[in-house]
Amino acid sequence: MTGSADKFTMPRRYELISSVIRNNILSGRLPPGFVLLEGPIASLTQSSRAPVQAALRILEKERLIRRFPGRGYLVAPNGEAVEPLRRDIRELDLQISGEIDEALQNRGTWEMVYDTVEKAVASCLIFGEFRIIETELGAHLGVSRTVVRDVLSRLHESGLIRKNQSSHWIAGPLTAASVRNLFAIRAILEPAALRMAEPFIDYGEVHRILRSLETAGEDLEAETLDQMLTESCIARAPNPELVDAITRNNMPLIAANRALTRLGLPRDRIVMRDYASLFGLLAQKQIAPAAELLARYLNMMAERSVARLKIVAIVSESSLIAPYLTRTQQN
Repeated sequence: MTGSADKFTMPRRYELISSVIRNNILSGRLPPGFVLLEGPIASLTQSSRAPVQAALRILEKERLIRRFPGRGYLVAPNGEAVEPLRRDIRELDLQISGEIDEALQNRGTWEMVYDTVEKAVASCLIFGEFRIIETELGAHLGVSRTVVRDVLSRLHESGLIRKNQSSHWIAGPLTAASVRNLFAIRAILEPAALRMAEPFIDYGEVHRILRSLETAGEDLEAETLDQMLTESCIARAPNPELVDAITRNNMPLIAANRALTRLGLPRDRIVMRDYASLFGLLAQKQIAPAAELLARYLNMMAERSVARLKIVAIVSESSLIAPYLTRTQQN
């Protein structure tokens, strides 16, 4: 069991990635002016883009890198003035310690278990309020109590679970009121971030997204469209705390949407047309009108999401609730 626990309690992937980049900036292997791009870094570290984005935001806070009017981040310790240097990061002789290299190459164990628990929690959110029983979760996963607490701690960080007055881990409920509240926060924060991001938006990527929207018909999910908007525009706002707040606020909505889709509920097809109009404005660099349009769309999406959520009332939950989730008495 010790070896299994060690795999589960290793540092989070974005911490490992930020450590690799930080060490190579400080050693000079990543020279001032080098342009850091999410895709090549994800390829180098065998990771998805999400932890790479989180790692880059950490380094931006530390003033080791900064945004600039172009795609990616510039290596610029202490904000020094530098000229962009564009090369493939995979061509550099970067220094990666054995411990970090081993962790970066290991993508299976912890992530697979976390994803399993996250899916189970997301599924229960839409049915009410549930307590997560730590001992039963550990037995179900076949892992130690330390591992269980690590998984639950990270679910808490993402905003999917909380602790009640008795220090029990609680998931849900995601109600019509809470969905409206989460979307109301989105309608405030995301347009503000979009306006702040104007000088740093990747307009080449915006045009590529617009072309894909024009040819994709209704095949794109709302979550995919949100991710496109976030990566190309919103996450480029020069305020890491604001971007983190947006990400955290969206997690319950993303999780619930995935759960509803797994239940076979129809997708929100109107959002495709909405986002095509939004990206059309962004492609013309009409940021202020785009921000106003985004706020209106988010308010409309809230009501459509509530309508989808109400369908759950006629769905049987018995086969969808994991054995380590127990309905609380107030439900």
